[in-house]
Amino acid sequence: MQAIRGYMQSISGIMAMVMMLASMWAIPASASIVGTGELLTEQRADIDRQALMEMLERDDVKGTLASMGVGEQEVRDRIQSLTPSELADFKQQLAAAPAGEGVVGIIVLFLLVFIITDMLCATDIFPFVRCLR
Repeated sequence: MQAIRGYMQSISGIMAMVMMLASMWAIPASASIVGTGELLTEQRADIDRQALMEMLERDDVKGTLASMGVGEQEVRDRIQSLTPSELADFKQQLAAAPAGEGVVGIIVLFLLVFIITDMLCATDIFPFVRCLR
């Protein structure tokens, strides 16, 4: 019984030392306040993304993209990768476009985004666009 108590004391001492050392290296947690503007920007971006995805479901948009040789999945991936500021700019351009020219404007904007990302070496969709790097 004495031997077991001796072992238990040494084990508990080692465990206490390990716990003290482990707590010294722990990273303290920090939290910050998230502003209302940041939340609204993120929610607006999600709503704008969803609206663009719904617009891709239209047959005339699908047909125009197919005639230009751009795959629907590529456009969906690009929409998902747009930043909130790019989505806001796109929404403003879409709102300023006349009703009949909206589809053509959307397609031209997507093509411009594709060409710019090709020029920045982020993608390789068009073989005629050279990388700037």
